[in-house]
Amino acid sequence: MKETRGKIFGVAGPTVMVKGMTGAIMNTVCLVGRHGLLGEIIRIKEDMVTLQVYEDTVGISVGEDVISYGIPLSVTLGPGLLTGLFDGIQRPLDKIRETAGGFLTRGVKVEALDLDRTWDFTPIRKKGDTVAPGDVLGTIEETERITHRVMVPPGLGGVIKEIKSGKVSGAEYICMLERGKFIELYQEWPVRRPRPFKAKLPPEEPFITGQRVFDTLLPVAEGGTAIVPGGFGTGKTVVEQTIAKFSRSDIVVYVGCGERGNEMSEILSDFPKLKDPTSGLPLSLRTVIVVNTSNMPVAAREASIFTGITIAEYFRDMGYSVAMLADSISRWAEALREISSRLEEMPGEEGFPPYLATQLGMFYERSGKVMCLGSEDRTGSVTVISAVSPPGGDFSEPVTQASLRFAGTLWALDPDLAYRRHFPAVNWLASFSLFHAELDDWFGREVAEDMVRLRGRLYSLLQRQTELKDIIQIIGVEALQESDRLALEVANLATDAFLKQSAFSEVDAFNTYEKQYWMLKTIFAYLESAEAALKRGVFIETILDSPVKGRLARMKEEPNEGFSGKARALIGEVESEFSMLEEK
Repeated sequence: MKETRGKIFGVAGPTVMVKGMTGAIMNTVCLVGRHGLLGEIIRIKEDMVTLQVYEDTVGISVGEDVISYGIPLSVTLGPGLLTGLFDGIQRPLDKIRETAGGFLTRGVKVEALDLDRTWDFTPIRKKGDTVAPGDVLGTIEETERITHRVMVPPGLGGVIKEIKSGKVSGAEYICMLERGKFIELYQEWPVRRPRPFKAKLPPEEPFITGQRVFDTLLPVAEGGTAIVPGGFGTGKTVVEQTIAKFSRSDIVVYVGCGERGNEMSEILSDFPKLKDPTSGLPLSLRTVIVVNTSNMPVAAREASIFTGITIAEYFRDMGYSVAMLADSISRWAEALREISSRLEEMPGEEGFPPYLATQLGMFYERSGKVMCLGSEDRTGSVTVISAVSPPGGDFSEPVTQASLRFAGTLWALDPDLAYRRHFPAVNWLASFSLFHAELDDWFGREVAEDMVRLRGRLYSLLQRQTELKDIIQIIGVEALQESDRLALEVANLATDAFLKQSAFSEVDAFNTYEKQYWMLKTIFAYLESAEAALKRGVFIETILDSPVKGRLARMKEEPNEGFSGKARALIGEVESEFSMLEEK
């Protein structure tokens, strides 16, 4: 490794100017000052370089030494990531607490993963086998929930001369190839470089969240991107946490980027207690948490989302479906803006740097469903869902608009719905999904042939609801035609019984696609039976007073198991009850 040295020339918050570092390389890390603070080179001009320092720079002075070894900012990948709690540059916060107490101390050097911990390695390759980048050498039962597949790192390959079995640690190699090449248990990967893959695959399956408004109306494909913008109090963090808890993903990487400490403490206290709905085991067994709260170093906040996406790509390469949740991208953008201002760069809109969209694109474009490296047919995916916190709920601000360039799905949160205690507070008419066309075949094949048609009817009903509410403001509900009053009533029923969902109900927190389909089927059976009764001459008041409507409103509290049978029985009750209503 080439060593480059220089002297501190100036300090401006998290940015440090260093003189004399001729030969320095962009985006490589440095040790800054007498405390050995970790920094990254972000600008080079002749022999003067500028660093962003990932720790508190208070107390460092002009003239102190800065050393660079030409290594990019990287993360350590291997067994031990799951259940881990790291900061934005992958320092393990639990180990730091044991070493230096409850507050981050400058210059603390702690390995990201425990090199001395031993793991039970089961090889699936043998001496003499030829392996290529991405091939699985063997497995480790990292947790009760996840099997860790130890892979040949990108750029390596050849004939195996030796492969170990049994107890191995991060301090030793597990495989030796010809020409003296060693493969260790842990591998390093630069956070700003996407991990390679064979091919990116088209979006053909939905990312299942269990939330009706998302899965049915506004689906995101597995390997797609979704953004969740909303003002203060609209429930962005609850949406992210609900998806982390209930989504049908193998791995969850949760990045708390610049959020309040009390929100992150809730996650840290809740996740170990939560049960994975698919296995019944603790949810933390398939979770990696990256934390950079608002009082932690701003430069590390900027790096945190790249640390998170690199960890997500690593599990993707094993063939897992990964949910990468970032809360929130706006706080990351604010960190980028602060660093840019320290560099005295020309500001763009609202003070953000002109390259804001480029940096966001570097992050979002690392999502996707891919054919993984290796000789085996193995696919994996990273689905990115990021919260956006536009000031004042203004979606025209730069971070939201830049994110929309790369998002396949928009889940726009509405303060009016939140104030009415309607959660998820998603404005279904202001939101969109670009994945409908790609996923329609899956819905028709895996859910029901008429699922897409029912979704279209629901959209039309909700649009009609909006139109009728505007009319009511002028003429009042009593002046509406009877058919319009009925449509409004059923739309309100669909809004409350279908789109509104409690994240804190054991039954209602997660709904299968089968239950979502039969709920829609029941709602439209009610509408069709009511329309038939209206055509026969039944009073609209009689129809609206029907007690069966209350049973429909409560159907979301029925368990997923066996719901189709209960829905069929409820449809029979609806048809029977309306057929017996007396005419005028």
